[in-house]
Amino acid sequence: MNWVAWVFLCAVLVAAVLWPRIGAWARWRRARSLAARARREDALKHLLKTEANGREATLESVSGALQLSPRKTAGLLAELESGGLISFEGGRMQLSPEGRELATHVVRAHRLWESYLADQTGLTEEQWHQQAERQEHLLSRQQTEALAARLGHPRTDPHGDAIPEPGGQLPAERGASLNSLPVAAPAVITHVEDEPQTLYAQLAREGLRPGVKVCVLQRTPQEVRLWGHGREHSLSPLQAQSITVEPLSGQTLQDLQREAFLHQLAPGQTARVLELSPACRGMERRRLLDLGFVPGTVVSVEMTSPLGDPRAYRVRGTVVALRQDQARWIRVEPLEAAAA
Repeated sequence: MNWVAWVFLCAVLVAAVLWPRIGAWARWRRARSLAARARREDALKHLLKTEANGREATLESVSGALQLSPRKTAGLLAELESGGLISFEGGRMQLSPEGRELATHVVRAHRLWESYLADQTGLTEEQWHQQAERQEHLLSRQQTEALAARLGHPRTDPHGDAIPEPGGQLPAERGASLNSLPVAAPAVITHVEDEPQTLYAQLAREGLRPGVKVCVLQRTPQEVRLWGHGREHSLSPLQAQSITVEPLSGQTLQDLQREAFLHQLAPGQTARVLELSPACRGMERRRLLDLGFVPGTVVSVEMTSPLGDPRAYRVRGTVVALRQDQARWIRVEPLEAAAA
């Protein structure tokens, strides 16, 4: 290779590294700046949530939430203090008005983006939080309000968390841990913790979402046996700790166990649709409604595939196929039981 080619190659490499805005050096600086901004905003978000729930944020709690060493956490908090976002009064960390406003915006952007992913895309539940964790640091206030308007200004996100209003207060978390629910006392799930992601994925596969009615059947130090959505679930105490519930008055365990869902019908059986579960939302809910599974509609089980899933249902003169995990969101009244 002659010297002209060498010069050209070197020029290309230098341009690839140093070219303004699109070069490797510029991209690295932007990524580093965004990562630092995300750490600052995540710290403010932690302070806002602890404040809303009547707890006190500490160096250790911030360090654990951000998974940073205590030394780096102390430096981060000093940076927030010098920027006028937090203050230390009487040894306690407190958000300044500017810090609280920024933290509220980040929480609002996160929960609205999760609502968008749940209602408008086909992404799985396990992907919502991870995507929103990135997007919350990118959405401007104007973009966030445009998103809220597009979604119809929802009050809660898919996990049951309240979406704060711009400049408003972050409401305290409702309910108590499933671990504290008395045996045989019906309750409704109000929140499912989305971290850690592996634990949330396990609960999502169980179909345990906000809006599902549950009742503890038995509790031991190793296991929580739970009735919910037409079947029994076995959870570890750690999994149960990630579920928040509120007592359900006027209902008993027997009432919950008498509820029937479409996936429980036998081949040839006919039933009337009572409702779609409040836990069924977004594209999943729209598809079922478009197929005709609306309250009052009569549906029958036509056939079952050799492996048992999916099954064919006749609804409004049309045969449609549904997976078991779709049919379980449709509460029905078997017509034989209604006649009896």
